[in-house]
Amino acid sequence: MTPDKEEHPLGRRKIGLALSSGMARGWAHIGAVRALTRMGVVFDVVAGTSAGALVGGCFIAGKLDELEAWAASLDKRKIVSYLDLQLGYGGLIKGDRLLMELRRALGPLRVETLPTPFVAVATDLITGHEIWLQKGDLAETLRASFSLPGLFPPMEVEGRWLADGALVDPLPVAACRALGAELVIAVNLNTDIIGKSRDAARIPSTMGFDPITLLEQKQKPFVASLTESLTRGVFRRDPDRPSIFGVMTTSLSIMQDRLTRSRLAGDPPDVHITPRVGHIGLLEFDRTEEAVREGEVAVEKRREEISDALQVMGLI
Repeated sequence: MTPDKEEHPLGRRKIGLALSSGMARGWAHIGAVRALTRMGVVFDVVAGTSAGALVGGCFIAGKLDELEAWAASLDKRKIVSYLDLQLGYGGLIKGDRLLMELRRALGPLRVETLPTPFVAVATDLITGHEIWLQKGDLAETLRASFSLPGLFPPMEVEGRWLADGALVDPLPVAACRALGAELVIAVNLNTDIIGKSRDAARIPSTMGFDPITLLEQKQKPFVASLTESLTRGVFRRDPDRPSIFGVMTTSLSIMQDRLTRSRLAGDPPDVHITPRVGHIGLLEFDRTEEAVREGEVAVEKRREEISDALQVMGLI
C-alpha cells in the first residue's frame, strides 16, 4: 500500500512517519510500515535517516515489495559481492554496486516527484550541518543518507560532501514536523543497542559473518593477499581487543543512542514504536525475515496507543 495524499479531505490533519537509522536492523522498518498501513494509517509526510531513508523512500515510491524481496534474497556470499573494497577515498567500500542496484530498482525517480513529501537526512561533512534532501535523484539521495563514515565514502551532492544522517539526527521527528505533520509516528531502532554484551564489537554481533574467506575465494592470489591484509586488520581481532571496524560501528551506535535520546527530549513523537532489534548485528543483512517480524510485532504492541492518538487528532 502506497500513501496517496490526494485521498484526504481538505483540512485533514497531516500524519508524519519518522524512520530511524539502524543499518541491517533497518529491515524492521519494512515490517513496521506494513503493519501501520494494514491498520489503515495513511501518511502525508515521510522522513528517514540512513536505513530509514532507504525504506521510507522505497515505500513512497511504491517499491517496498521489491525492496523486501531483494533483502530476503541476501545471503552472506551475496552481501560480500556488494562489498567493492577500496583503499582510501573516504571509505572501505566504494558503494558503486549498491548505487547501481538502487538505480536498477528505482529507475529515474526523483524525490520532488514522489506522491508524498519525503525527506532523507544527511550530514554535510564540511559544515557539520544537518541536510534535508528533498529533491534530486532518489537513488543518489538514499545512498547519501546511508553513507556510514569509514565504511562508505561521502556522496557529492550539489557541491556538498554528504555522509550518513545518523551523525546529526538518527530519528527525524523534527523533519516531519517541519513538513507540516501534526501527528508523528516514529519507528526507533536505537533503543536497545547498547550494553547488550561485552562482546558487542566481535564479528558475530557486529558483522554477522567473516568476509575474509569469501573474499579470498573470489580474488586472484596477489589481490587476495592484499585483501586479506586489509580485512584482517579491519574485521578480525585479538580475543581481547576490538577490531577497527568493531570500534567504529559500536562507537556510532553509542553516539546514535545518546543523540536520539537528546533529540527526543526536545521533540518527542506522538507515537514512539521501538522494535527490539539490538540482537541483530549491524551488517547482518541476511536476517531480513527476523527483522521484518520484529517491526510488525512492535507496531502490534502499540496498536491501542496508535488508535487513541489518531482518535484524539480526529483522524478516525
